[in-house]
Amino acid sequence: MTNELNRRNFIKGAAAISAFTILKPMTVFGTRANSAIRMGIIGTGGRGLSVIGTMSANNNIHIAAAADLFEDKLTAGVMELNSMNQKKGFPEISISNLFVGSNAYLQLLGSKDIDAVLISSPAYTHPEFLEAAVEANKHIYCEKPASVDVAGCKRVEKAGVRADGKLSIVIGFQIRYASPYVEMVKRIQEGAIGELMNAQLYYLSSGSAFKPFPNVVEDELRIRNQYKFTALSGGILLDQGIHMIDVCNWALQSSPVSARGFGGRKGAISYGDTWSNFEVAYQYPGDINVSLHCSQVGTTFGDVCARFVGTKGIAEAHYSGGVFIEGVNAWDSGILRNTQTVLSPDLIAKGATGQALFDSDKNKGQSFIQSIESGNYLNQTIQASTSTLSAILGRYSAIHNEQTTMEDVRFTDEHLDAGINWGQFDK
Repeated sequence: MTNELNRRNFIKGAAAISAFTILKPMTVFGTRANSAIRMGIIGTGGRGLSVIGTMSANNNIHIAAAADLFEDKLTAGVMELNSMNQKKGFPEISISNLFVGSNAYLQLLGSKDIDAVLISSPAYTHPEFLEAAVEANKHIYCEKPASVDVAGCKRVEKAGVRADGKLSIVIGFQIRYASPYVEMVKRIQEGAIGELMNAQLYYLSSGSAFKPFPNVVEDELRIRNQYKFTALSGGILLDQGIHMIDVCNWALQSSPVSARGFGGRKGAISYGDTWSNFEVAYQYPGDINVSLHCSQVGTTFGDVCARFVGTKGIAEAHYSGGVFIEGVNAWDSGILRNTQTVLSPDLIAKGATGQALFDSDKNKGQSFIQSIESGNYLNQTIQASTSTLSAILGRYSAIHNEQTTMEDVRFTDEHLDAGINWGQFDK
């Protein structure tokens, strides 16, 4: 209750401020059009540091503020963030712009020292943090998924409506910015493989290890092992499988109308409640059937692939293993198909790589920053919510063991409550 009251007070104040601060890019960022954009980061874990590190290396940004629920995570993260600033000739983050605790995100968003924010906190926070960032008039790069549940997706959609034309909001579906995937999808949509018949998606991953933290309360242990809990992470379909679902929605320019899912916890450790495997049969408009296999178990990583079958050929994209089209209109991206091929100096000199996502984070970060600099704002809330709901549709169908439509899922207004008292982490 205290946290909700704090948020309401913050929103009232932020709304009053933002009424006077919707300015042109040159006004916001100083007298020079190329002045650094001041970034804040909420959630200083590994993924967030990776994203903002790539953003810093390829754009004119100054990391000016950081926030995390836990002090040890913030302390470790700030060391890396300051190193990024140092490489660009920017000062370290001011101590006054470092925030810890359940209200840290509100304190950061209330800072006048930032123009944009990276939300790289766990998925259960995304709707609330994104809403607050919109109210604070900050441009937003939020990691996927949009939410862990249906109610959260609807909140993100509404926030996007409020921000449209005023702020940039991008969500971390970075595969849409990977050059090999961009070209493959373009060719599919231009008819290179003919009429689409069906598609096969799979994300076969190793499991996420349990992280022991002695002498912490159970709620903290759950948060630090968020991927073991559906209410915190959304489960493996929203963590990993969602990437292939998003590629499918993108290529087909649509989203599933229904799904029939199966799965369970076979092979999972006893701690937590997330399922270890899903098999989902999706039905898309135009009588296109799509199968998705997603697993997260053990120590062996399998493969990640989206394969589209048409009347003139097959388009196939792997994280490692090539991105290509076989058939009447054959095409190859140049990504190595044989994962065992040794990258010799000669191959490297020719631009060869074995990783299809080699430029995805760089391109997405540049797109975000350039949208702010130019004033041509991006709004990816509907796209992100649709892909998230597509993953939720598969999860819902499997858990409830029934054929389910997208309309059914949206009607449920599903809300997952982690049952955690966030205020207990404030000192």
